[in-house]
Amino acid sequence: MWIEAVAALPGTTVFRPPASESSLLRCATVLGHPLPADLAALFRESNGVEGEYGAGLIWSAERIVSENRACRTDSGFAALYMPFDLLIFFADAGNGDLFALLSGLRRPDVFVWDHENDSRTWVAPSLAKYLEWWLTGRITV
Repeated sequence: MWIEAVAALPGTTVFRPPASESSLLRCATVLGHPLPADLAALFRESNGVEGEYGAGLIWSAERIVSENRACRTDSGFAALYMPFDLLIFFADAGNGDLFALLSGLRRPDVFVWDHENDSRTWVAPSLAKYLEWWLTGRITV
């Protein structure tokens, strides 16, 4: 479902082989909570999605682990920003801002974290809409 839906959107997209179940389990373990259902379903079809010029529309499961761990444990970040524990960063905007889903809540909304002012702004009602709106230019950051 995910590959067909994303491939039908405008722009160039590259899909990877599916993530292993052990990789998804590692994500949940490191993050301290299961991945949101849509993200886990996408990973079962493709371990991330690249856009034009290698832009990470959806990072790989491994990158999600490393980026979220770094954001949550960096002492410099802790001094500058509100906690990131409720966010699951899954992509970057190419300017330092990061896209995130909420952890542990049954809300599929996507937010963007602005690295300059620490704001967290709603950008899409779901992962599918995030991909559609980002690829069509409706989301701008």
